[in-house]
Amino acid sequence: MTYPRIARHARRSPAAGTTVAFVDGRTLPAAHRSVGQVVRSGVTAVFPRDPLLRNGHLLAISSLVSAALGSLFWVLATRWYDDEVVGLSYSALSMTLLLANIGQLNLSDFLVRFVPSAGHHTRRLILLCYTVSAVMSALAAFCFLLLVPKVAPGLDFLLTPVTAVCFITATAGYAVFVMQDGALTAVRRPGWVVGENVIFACVKIGLLGMGAAMALFSGILLSWVGALAVSLLVANFVLLRRAVPEHVRVSTQAKRPDRALRYAAADYFGSLFRMAAYTVVPLMVLNALGAEQSAYFSLAWIVGYVLYLVARNLGSSLVVEAVSNPERLVEHTVRMLRHTGLLLGAGIVFVAALAPQILWFFGPGYAENGTTLLRLLALSALPNIVVSLAIDVWRARRRLRWAVGVQIAMCVMVLGLTKMLLPTMGITGAGVAWLVTMCVLATPLLIWRNRWLTTGTGRSS
Repeated sequence: MTYPRIARHARRSPAAGTTVAFVDGRTLPAAHRSVGQVVRSGVTAVFPRDPLLRNGHLLAISSLVSAALGSLFWVLATRWYDDEVVGLSYSALSMTLLLANIGQLNLSDFLVRFVPSAGHHTRRLILLCYTVSAVMSALAAFCFLLLVPKVAPGLDFLLTPVTAVCFITATAGYAVFVMQDGALTAVRRPGWVVGENVIFACVKIGLLGMGAAMALFSGILLSWVGALAVSLLVANFVLLRRAVPEHVRVSTQAKRPDRALRYAAADYFGSLFRMAAYTVVPLMVLNALGAEQSAYFSLAWIVGYVLYLVARNLGSSLVVEAVSNPERLVEHTVRMLRHTGLLLGAGIVFVAALAPQILWFFGPGYAENGTTLLRLLALSALPNIVVSLAIDVWRARRRLRWAVGVQIAMCVMVLGLTKMLLPTMGITGAGVAWLVTMCVLATPLLIWRNRWLTTGTGRSS
């Protein structure tokens, strides 16, 4: 049965005292509406009507909810597992994220860019991206395991048969997990991005407790594998059985991605450097300072990275709306820049002021060793707003040479400065590296903002 679309407002019926919603020009009592209709009308009542900000808010909430539940997961992990196990497990999961992003070929951002205008090609496009990313990510994980004795001897526990299978499965599954976020965003269902992350986090915490009760050394990794399986099943049922058919029904165009391979290759190349900057640093800390310091770094990074995720998710909403209304890209970007600055500014002040208290939940050692690092990471998130939105503008305009160049510069500076500062400053050096890098990149982007903000739509990729 196909339900009619709900208009963007609801009101209280003065006669009956019940909530009604306007549907196709008529009112529908709440008792006759589906759960999905109730949720969507509730979202429209609470969040801004403008889809740019509404979807951006929901994606930001997804990051915050995921971070809160993820922090709870690591709080429990530090209580139930030794610091060494936590450090090793986080480093292994960081490699999972890096390898998944290598294997998924940045097809999540590809879906965000092209699904809004794909029409009846949407399902085929999503499934094709799923298949390619899962296969490539599994292959990348397998190749990494072959190289563990030489490149990451601290992770040799991954070479046992059961753990190796879990590692490969988690890598392939996480690649699809990332892409379903992009697909749900592209079909304007950001509420389900929140939902899938809540499911993933809750199942992960439950399985973590089971692993601790069974005294499993790989309990942290196993909990990720099980949670991914559950989240993928639920989210893709909603995406493929409900969201995609609705997206196809209301679409006014059905374009095959134009010059898609060239765009995907350039976008993927740039994203590798960005993700390397995010995920290689924990491995550098592990190799240079040991598992205990890696644990202290990892938990501070988990909290600080949330501020980066909020900026990136708001940028995804900008790309989706820019594809639908390219003539309003400049207007949307200016509004999003101001909005993100205000939103994250408050978050940065909060994290910087309460850094010791936030890290104390993980244990006194985390607060003692990671407070300065967390404050530096929080401060670096402010210039990152400019860098992240500039990259999204270039992606929307398909001017990827500049986007790739900035991401290469980010990776080289972060990894180079981290390697140089770790021996003398410890994990605080990584925070200095991020703050210096973001300030150096953001300053010229602010000074010459008109050059990337108002440049025409000529294509370089």
